[in-house]
Amino acid sequence: MRSKVRVAWRAPVALTGSVVKWLTVALLFPLALSLYYGRGLTVFLVSMAVTFGVGWSLEQLHDDPGRDLGPREGFLMVALTWLLVSVVGAVPYVLEGAMTGYGAASTLRFPVNALFETMSGFTTTGSTVMGSISFERHSRALMMWRQETQWLGGMGIVVLAIAILPELSVGGAQLMDAEAPGPGIEKLTPRIAETARALWGLYVGLTVVEIVGLYGFHLAGLAPEMTLYNAVAHGFTTMPTGGFSPEARSIEAFTAVVQWFIIPFMVAAGTNFALFWHLWNRDLSTVWEDVELKAYLGAMGVLTAITAGMLFTAPGLDALVGALEPSLRHAAFQVASIVTTTGYASTDFNFWGQHAQFVLVFAMFVGGSAGSTGGSIKIIRWVVILKSFRRELFTTVHPEAIQPVRLGETVIDETAIRGIYAFSALYLVIFGVATLLVVGVGVSGESLSAFEAASAVAATLGNVGPGVGLVGPMNNFLAFPRVSKLLMVFLMWIGRLEILPVLVLLTGSYWRS
Repeated sequence: MRSKVRVAWRAPVALTGSVVKWLTVALLFPLALSLYYGRGLTVFLVSMAVTFGVGWSLEQLHDDPGRDLGPREGFLMVALTWLLVSVVGAVPYVLEGAMTGYGAASTLRFPVNALFETMSGFTTTGSTVMGSISFERHSRALMMWRQETQWLGGMGIVVLAIAILPELSVGGAQLMDAEAPGPGIEKLTPRIAETARALWGLYVGLTVVEIVGLYGFHLAGLAPEMTLYNAVAHGFTTMPTGGFSPEARSIEAFTAVVQWFIIPFMVAAGTNFALFWHLWNRDLSTVWEDVELKAYLGAMGVLTAITAGMLFTAPGLDALVGALEPSLRHAAFQVASIVTTTGYASTDFNFWGQHAQFVLVFAMFVGGSAGSTGGSIKIIRWVVILKSFRRELFTTVHPEAIQPVRLGETVIDETAIRGIYAFSALYLVIFGVATLLVVGVGVSGESLSAFEAASAVAATLGNVGPGVGLVGPMNNFLAFPRVSKLLMVFLMWIGRLEILPVLVLLTGSYWRS
């Protein structure tokens, strides 16, 4: 006898349709730019029609979806939302490649490439299949849509939906837990919808401050290339720790003052946004005593010092050897970019020594804070793991002792510790298996070392962006065959959602037990 499906799937699918339908509003900005620049109007009109049509059609599956939204349905809704917005968000890429005269030169006219780009956008990964020619030939409206996908994905599409859609207010807490990049998100206000609005308010405010600052350098003559368009574009991708840039050479295209200015914003983006809430409310003691923040800043400080020392003394780097400011700037920038999983590049670190590259690849596994827009394993998990290691050493010598793991004054529940170990082990297993698959498939017409393949997998699973070698900061992922690209699309998807909310959907017990 066949067991009954016990997931009310119509409700989460209908709610996913609501989110997709509202994505039409986000397309108004690139539509306005297409009118201003006189290019791409039809692309975005058609894309808006397709997006609204898909969303509206899915909405019709349930009259009152909020009523049937339980924990299982929450997992399905979050996973489907991120997948479907990425599929629908790829429509402008495919259309522009098909409808313009240079379609044959567009890498994004192929659906798999377009899906890779848009999944990389919404998950704030920053890996790209675009080459330097593509950067020059695509319309400014499309390139801004590429930037906007990262801004929408940074704080979370579902978190935004909770803030604006009343039907999600009841199940909002479990949806935020399923989507939040980290072990959990702090409830800042009595109502979860108010918390969602508060987080998005902080996010918008920091974005605006960065845009104003970047454009201010242009007006002051300190950064001629940082036009208003570029200021908005990079504001849209710094705070979500995204890393997309309309410039083929990323942040290397701008002056040193711009690079120094962006560093603290990347650091801020990788910080738990709840701390900014406490800072805004003058609760300085909570910020000052936060164990995770100290570990986060300490890890970046140590990695920056090590990298800067390598660059300052490395043979073969004539522009950096003995030059303190550029060595320190590029080290601080790249460490902040990789640890926070932003993925910007201030220089091509493919030309750095292998030891410095190993430091950056190691940094891909550190991650930002819980409750931030950063990806990867997260610094809080490493803190708990190291503290539990120390406890095991102590109890080995003193087996009768009872010593809980603490974060400050808070005792960490043993179930939470086991969950952290399980997640970290699963993360590393997926990384290893995916690396073997990418190496096995190979790259047509190119050589692919195991180190390059590992960096590509770490960059996509951790939502980091660039790797080293073939997938270095000034290169792209275009050379990979379709099966590898689809694998990396999957890695970006599960990496952004902390793996389990997606993988649980693949188990029979989720659907039937």
